[in-house]
Amino acid sequence: MEEKLSELQQKIGYTFTDVSWLELALRHSSYANEHNLGHEGCNERLEFLGDAVLELVSSEYLYDHYPQLPEGQLTKLRASLVCEPTLAYDARLFGLEHYLLLGKGEDATGGRKRDSVVSDALESVIGAIFKDGGFAQSRAFILRFVMDDVEHKQLFHDSKTHLQEMIQAVSEEPIRYEITGESGPDHNKKFTAQVWLGTKLLGQGDGHSKKAAEQQAAYQAIMHFSPADLTAETQNGSQKESTNPCI
Repeated sequence: MEEKLSELQQKIGYTFTDVSWLELALRHSSYANEHNLGHEGCNERLEFLGDAVLELVSSEYLYDHYPQLPEGQLTKLRASLVCEPTLAYDARLFGLEHYLLLGKGEDATGGRKRDSVVSDALESVIGAIFKDGGFAQSRAFILRFVMDDVEHKQLFHDSKTHLQEMIQAVSEEPIRYEITGESGPDHNKKFTAQVWLGTKLLGQGDGHSKKAAEQQAAYQAIMHFSPADLTAETQNGSQKESTNPCI
């Protein structure tokens, strides 16, 4: 365990004075229950603390960097950056899920792949850094791993809405989502989704829920899709409407 803790500290760029804070942040309630550690032996209290630190730091960052946005839009943007799927995405960028201490049952049923488990652990790590090194260190961690690439993460969070807005700007034809694959046991399902505009496949994605798979498909469509190309497709389709009304 000592070697893994050292490796994780290198990845996050922070060395703990008291590494027991980091170990506590990685300890899921299922592990604590199996080892009779009680609620003080799992990361839930650190998660509570880290969530508060994260809200403050993210609010300050958005306030300073987006002076043109009113309060309502700032709230919406913050929600997209600190929500469960986005935090889990952030955590997986440095492989946090591989270091979690889970109970045998939780691990066997895919706990490391669950966004809820991974995102909670990220908030716990923030809480642990705050307790060990103070606000400045926890703020630096948040700015590095959570508040980076804001525009990209905003798209990632609600790609379906953004894709819909892009399509509506150049076409009146509705987009549709199809679940094209389903695999895995009931406790750890994996879904594949595709997003279409007429006969044109825009994107495909996977996720552990149908909604997550559709969001990923929409995100891939945004990343690989050119509005100019769609405009051309739409115009071509209009010219050939009598024989082929679909794009």
